[in-house]
Amino acid sequence: MSFRIQPSPPARPNRCQLFGPGSRPAIFEKMAASAADVINLDLEDSVAPSDKDSARTNIIAAISDIDWGSKALSVRINGLDTPYWYRDVVDLMEQTGDRLDQIMIPKVGCAADVYAVDALVTAIEAAKGRSKKITFEVIIESAAGIAHVEEIAASSPRMAAMSLGAADFAASMGMQTTGIGGTQENYYMIREGQKHWSDPWHWAQAAIVAACRTHGVLPVDGPFGDFSDDEGFRAQARRSATLGMVGKWAIHPKQVTLANEVFTPSDEAVAEAREILAAMEEAKAKGEGATVYKGRLVDIASIKQAEVIVRQSEMIAG
Repeated sequence: MSFRIQPSPPARPNRCQLFGPGSRPAIFEKMAASAADVINLDLEDSVAPSDKDSARTNIIAAISDIDWGSKALSVRINGLDTPYWYRDVVDLMEQTGDRLDQIMIPKVGCAADVYAVDALVTAIEAAKGRSKKITFEVIIESAAGIAHVEEIAASSPRMAAMSLGAADFAASMGMQTTGIGGTQENYYMIREGQKHWSDPWHWAQAAIVAACRTHGVLPVDGPFGDFSDDEGFRAQARRSATLGMVGKWAIHPKQVTLANEVFTPSDEAVAEAREILAAMEEAKAKGEGATVYKGRLVDIASIKQAEVIVRQSEMIAG
């Protein structure tokens, strides 16, 4: 391993991020009562241009008026290519208290995009004497974003999370699909006359995970558009978890349970991880660097893998 230690990401549960449009304040109480770890109140894609101002007003009121419990509370602002984003940031920072945790920045294409928002947020924090530092989550949803993913992950000390926005990403890449996440009908291989579907998002997710893990940022999978397809959601979530992502968006309340199910380590996985740690402690006491557990070799690398599972379980339980 490099002598430059890989930083740890924020220690917060992030199994599910539940989205709701700022133009529908009637659903805010239900979102607060959900089992999602993170609430994303939206000012961007789910809000019509004519509703931007009222949605912003709704969200600012709700941040103070609703009991959000221990959930991380995030607001997705409009993109930097719109005339709305600066007012989103100014009003959120000047008119809300410390309950707001995070600003989500969409369609980030380079580190300079994050710098622009960071400069404005930092100035308002100083002017208003805000004691709590706002964190950032960015969405990678363009060819430029994935090309510059590592510089984006390293762009600000406020960076806490990074998500893949599949729909806009597909459009930017010129992908021939209208699906949002999941396998795609025409993305397949033929073996012995049988079709086998692979994952068109795999490479982008892996790039995001690598950049995030390098710079201490939480990698998060984005939306799965067909909320009638529970098994399709589970399948993509499991692939994302296997790759190292910590959670997934929910664009429908029913997806919250599915995300939590996948990204919560099972009792069996936690028990096995603890047994591996115990077996390695015994080996170390004997001066051995490896041992055999259930017929397979475990060593120092196995400890690190097991510790990830145990820490995640303890964080969720806490």
